[in-house]
Amino acid sequence: MSEFNRMTIVAAVEVIADFHSHDEMHVLEVQWDIDSNAPVSSKAARVASWAKKAVTEDVKVLTQTGEADLARALVELAITAPKNKRESDCWFKLVAGLKFDGFEIQEVIDEEWNGWGQETETYVLERMLPEDIPELNFGQSKSEVERLLDVNNLAVAKGHLQQGVSAFHRGDWAAANSQIRTFFESFLIEIAEKLGMDSGHSLERAIQFLGQKVDPLFFSSEYNEYSSDSNKQRYIRGLVQRLHPHGPHPGLSEIDDAIFRLQITMITARLLLRRLAARL
Repeated sequence: MSEFNRMTIVAAVEVIADFHSHDEMHVLEVQWDIDSNAPVSSKAARVASWAKKAVTEDVKVLTQTGEADLARALVELAITAPKNKRESDCWFKLVAGLKFDGFEIQEVIDEEWNGWGQETETYVLERMLPEDIPELNFGQSKSEVERLLDVNNLAVAKGHLQQGVSAFHRGDWAAANSQIRTFFESFLIEIAEKLGMDSGHSLERAIQFLGQKVDPLFFSSEYNEYSSDSNKQRYIRGLVQRLHPHGPHPGLSEIDDAIFRLQITMITARLLLRRLAARL
């Protein structure tokens, strides 16, 4: 399984195409031994070909730092884009995709003395979280959540999740936020119905049922997930409120917000789905 999701890989190739000519991309194909016999008539076709190969095939290529997966080589090349190419839609999608994968792009400034002093800028990938803890892999978390939704037959919630992830991959942050919020609401209602609540009830009734009425209780008061005291904001209600902020957040902060919502919702859903699977 690649360390990068499909959105990241496609965006990386689009960024590369944005600051490389057709001929330069062909030279890279020869260098990496990924050129095909079929003629490529356009940049768009070349972008699609590279992305598909990186997503579907286990290809190793030689880079300046040694042998690497094709996906890694594409991302490493994409982040070297000049500053005037860092305002495009594909660049922001690359940044968002990398953050979902657990990476950030860090700028490293080296000072070289040449009589006056000169700064050179390089960019490196830095992991946001420790690499050796599998539970922090958001891509694996999403895969497990989808599997557990199928196991527990939570079809409505899964549909909203898929729409939210699809919108996220398109870079439509508002639509992604909306579907992830609806996913979590549907998810809690379906769990409550699975554990005995009558159908047709609201999200608030579902939260009350899971925190007060089902036996044994589904939400843990010990872990501060739920409290019958309305003056105490426990985790589940707090997360629901976090998914309902007032007004949009423009620019890069909107990307960060969409990533945070997707990640925190996936982590919470995985915990509760594991709990549900053990209960059933």
